[in-house]
Amino acid sequence: MPSILVIEDKDSMQKMLSATLESEGYEVDAVGDGQSGVNRAREKKYDVVLTDLKLPKMDGMGVLSEVKEIDPEASVILMTAYGTIETAVQAMRLGAYDFLTKPFDTEHLSVIIKRAMENRRLMAENSLLREELANSLGMKEIIGNSEQITESMDLVTKVAQSDTTALFLGESGTGKELFARAIHKLSNRNKGPFVAINCAAIPRELLENELFGSEKGAYTGSVARKMGKFEIADGGTIFLDEIGDMDMSLQAKLLRVLQEKEFERLGGTKVISVDVRIVVASNVDLKEAINKGSFREDLFYRLSVFPITLPPLRDRRGDISTLANYFIEKYCRDMNKKPKKLSQDSQNLLEKYHWPGNVRELENTIERSIILCTGKTITPEHLAIRLPSASEIRLREGAGLKEVGAHAQAKAEKGLIKRVLSQTNGNKRKAAEILKVDYTTLFEKLKKYGIKKNNNE
Repeated sequence: MPSILVIEDKDSMQKMLSATLESEGYEVDAVGDGQSGVNRAREKKYDVVLTDLKLPKMDGMGVLSEVKEIDPEASVILMTAYGTIETAVQAMRLGAYDFLTKPFDTEHLSVIIKRAMENRRLMAENSLLREELANSLGMKEIIGNSEQITESMDLVTKVAQSDTTALFLGESGTGKELFARAIHKLSNRNKGPFVAINCAAIPRELLENELFGSEKGAYTGSVARKMGKFEIADGGTIFLDEIGDMDMSLQAKLLRVLQEKEFERLGGTKVISVDVRIVVASNVDLKEAINKGSFREDLFYRLSVFPITLPPLRDRRGDISTLANYFIEKYCRDMNKKPKKLSQDSQNLLEKYHWPGNVRELENTIERSIILCTGKTITPEHLAIRLPSASEIRLREGAGLKEVGAHAQAKAEKGLIKRVLSQTNGNKRKAAEILKVDYTTLFEKLKKYGIKKNNNE
């Protein structure tokens, strides 16, 4: 039976809401103050939380923040007799499902509750489908629950069912080939070959031979016909990594394959037709390459039909600990070593480090630490990384004064918040008072900087 938590301090209103919702077939629990509501949400998982804005002990915004921290999928609906547009916008930004102004019609409430229940069901189904997808595809290497990674996976599932060319954008080490394989495995070509080639790793004169093959005698030392990667990938998917480094003459030949699905081998005249799905990736700005004259504009528009940007690891810090533990388990198993765990200092170091090499660098760091660590606990010495000094902070190339200032401000804010939370033993409400900000502002900062503290209120 779907469950609802009602948080309302006026006894008559609380009874009316409970009776109305119970008559609709819901299981209803009701409390009279915000803190009691949060305590109930910790003890029991509710599909919907219906809370007043003005409450004793903790207001509705505080309840919203705490409940979403406890259960991100909970649908929270706020009620108030003093509603303003600003308050409603703030509530929605914090994750409220809806915002009702009193007095409201019970039929209207019933409709909102039903929609909230359906929203909860869809979120649960999506989460389950993503989990089943990862397991069925053997894609457990795609680790993380951050919003950016979830969005990327959703885009992959949508584009996989067509033959549309997908373009992955992102820094080196963000997992572009892993996501390209996911597209292949989700498509109706999954029984065909998946062929990957790094365009930056092969010289231009050899890359054409690798991609399109060659006839006997096409060049010095060519003693037999060679099949290219496009022929090998026929019926499946070809993944062209670092496409921005491809020579202009080869770009013209690739454009023909995209348009006509045909090409000639190097040194040959016979037209070869192939049925290949093309997925490409780049860690350079292709539009900037077009401006410099090193990339064809017509090819760019054929490749960028469905762009997917993969975030750098520093922008998904909430996934670092999960990824690190996954790699620890993987390499302990591969090296036949006893299970190990990160010390708190090591975990803090991993979460503070910039990770210019992204997930690939994190994996290499963990692999090295497993080799070096002879005990049960991985310490910072085993990780062999260090945090840069203030003068070494890595910002994007060409960073201006505004960006440097924002970076410094964020660092100062994060340090101050952590220090005050430590002084208040994690009491966020007291910390907000000391910091002279409201509770919701503090909560947003905690979420932004990935600061986690036990709530001792």
